Amino acid sequence: MTPLSHDDRQPSEADLDTLSRQLGRPVRDVVEIGARCRCGHPLVATTAPRLSNGIPFPTTFYLTHPSITAAASRLEAAGVMQEMTDRLAVDPQLAAAYERAHEAYLAERDDIAARTGVGEVPEIAGVSAGGMPTRVKCLHVLIGHSLAAGPGVNPLGDEALERIREWWTPETCQCATAWDHSAPVPERDRSRHTRTQGQGDEAIEAKRRERARKAAERAAAEGSAAKDTAGQAAQPKDTETTGGEQA
Repeated sequence: MTPLSHDDRQPSEADLDTLSRQLGRPVRDVVEIGARCRCGHPLVATTAPRLSNGIPFPTTFYLTHPSITAAASRLEAAGVMQEMTDRLAVDPQLAAAYERAHEAYLAERDDIAARTGVGEVPEIAGVSAGGMPTRVKCLHVLIGHSLAAGPGVNPLGDEALERIREWWTPETCQCATAWDHSAPVPERDRSRHTRTQGQGDEAIEAKRRERARKAAERAAAEGSAAKDTAGQAAQPKDTETTGGEQA
């Protein structure tokens, strides 16, 4: 995906309503749309580096599309984050590219802070997100970065996008069934955020990943059960007999 133009990044009221439905809570402090589906719906929310309640928020590119977040959680549950972290320790070329992604993330956050009037946020100076630059602790962050920045910026985000193609690709649209488009727009925050005000971004992201992981496990279990049921239905049944004769 290529980065959005200035006009396409501007969030409309409809975009904000969609983000709220995707997240199941009122969206907060979104200053731009980081990436869009081919149909136009948001995939990534660009969030201010300082929230309106004063809390620093290092995750600039917040992945919101339910199909992509579920796919990222499947990779995380399969141990991909540790695998990537291990490779960073032994692959200097990959480590250098990941360091550049970290620097690009910081530069883009500073640019967003400047052009939206948020200003500097010294509490998170030098701190990007997702474990950059030395480890991988959140694939949602890396995928969100790759979707917003375009290919060639974050090598592990790009790789994660390739590895979720079984479940989602930029060329296809799953928005029609990914969330309830007719649901009322959430007006009151009943989500984890009412319980995590003041917590660091890492703690919030950990809670989000855990919920997404459980959702992915439930989806996988339901899919397996459906296959078992279909397989049993396809098996030939024993012929029933009565008194030695075919019924």
